[in-house]
Amino acid sequence: MAVSLPGMGPGMEYRHLGRSGLAVSRLGLGTMTWGVDTDTDEAAQILAAFCDAGGTLVDTAAVYGDGKAEAILGELLGGTVPREDVVLATKAGISHRNGHNLLDTSRRALLDSLDASLTRLGTDHVDLWQVHVYSSATPAAEVMSALEQAVASGRARYVGVSNYGGWQLAQAATLQQNSAIGAQIVSDQVEYSLLNRNVESEVLPAAHALGVGVLAWSPLGRGVLTGKYRTGTPVDSRAASSRFGGFVEGYLNPTARAVVDAVATAASGLGCSPLEVALSWVRDHAGVTAAIVGARTRNQLQASLNAEGVTLPAEIRAALDDVSDPRRAAGAGVEQ
Repeated sequence: MAVSLPGMGPGMEYRHLGRSGLAVSRLGLGTMTWGVDTDTDEAAQILAAFCDAGGTLVDTAAVYGDGKAEAILGELLGGTVPREDVVLATKAGISHRNGHNLLDTSRRALLDSLDASLTRLGTDHVDLWQVHVYSSATPAAEVMSALEQAVASGRARYVGVSNYGGWQLAQAATLQQNSAIGAQIVSDQVEYSLLNRNVESEVLPAAHALGVGVLAWSPLGRGVLTGKYRTGTPVDSRAASSRFGGFVEGYLNPTARAVVDAVATAASGLGCSPLEVALSWVRDHAGVTAAIVGARTRNQLQASLNAEGVTLPAEIRAALDDVSDPRRAAGAGVEQ
């Protein structure tokens, strides 16, 4: 549901996160590359441009750049943009050690991570604190108790989860639905794009039934849906990066290529860019509260902001739904 917020920038639509009272911009800013491929000066330009356009939701995580992303964001809040103009979201549960990701969602690890995040961010609270990943190694009730403590102590205003499947989300939301202090699960941040529609089978229906908002990360199919890889791998792209190459590689296959070609055809007919088509498709899908874009440069961010003026005609949406239908690829025995 679209809402209007006084004093916010023109052209940006805002939506409530699930059934909560928290309104966020329907385009979120991701910071995964900050401190890695995006330095502080570039990050300042990106953040300023995002907020000037009316964006509010800024998402980070303790593991991004091994804490560098949070540190850069903390340096910019209050200086480049006022802290109160940002809906600040971060995540805990993954750390990076000896070249490997370590999952730890114990109460101890989560709360220690939150304290470290607040120090790096230079604030006494975040607006949305999310469990970054589901782990069967920790009982769900223990994970939820950490969220309860974060809200009770004032360190988090709202809580959510990330990368939770349908039943995992249902379990967490059910455990928290009667929270006496208002620590209900308000969001699930999941990957969702025309190249990855896995969440449609269980996560989106569960979120709708439970009143949980969905935040879509990588709505551009890890950059592949922009069309930049149609003729090769640009040297300055994520696919060419030693750190992010594997992150993109899985979407450089014949099935993805057919979807990218369809997006490019639609963009040509509409007089806009493939990025705008792909981003609009996710952003306006029923159940999605916001699409989070991880722009590495200000120019990349501006390309995403341009999508605010694009609404896909119903027939274009239907055609893209059809060509990207996972059942089509599965039925043909094509690698996904």
